[in-house]
Amino acid sequence: MTIQNIIEGKKEWKAHMARVNALPQDYQIVYKEIQKYLFKVGPVELTEGTGLLTGIVDLFEEGAASDKGVLAVTGKDVAAFCDDLIKDSKTYADLYQESANQDVNKAMKKFTDKIK
Repeated sequence: MTIQNIIEGKKEWKAHMARVNALPQDYQIVYKEIQKYLFKVGPVELTEGTGLLTGIVDLFEEGAASDKGVLAVTGKDVAAFCDDLIKDSKTYADLYQESANQDVNKAMKKFTDKIK
């Protein structure tokens, strides 16, 4: 990663957050909770730019422009809304599970090779 990439990433993030801050207050509150949730759950693509988060802001801007309350856009179960957004995404938990399974398989192979 070059310094130029870092600078561009910061500019992109600042522009993204300016859009978030322009949303009505209820949308900002829910967006920030979604952001926290997604950072904890950890879809891998969150580290590859703001694509997923930008899509949420796009959706929220449309909802606000239509005078819908934020929960009319997401539904009352915001965590389920998030889970649905990332259902086909690989998460860090998935990567950890794969790594753990590989480690167990290697260890078991060594064990079984040793007792043969």
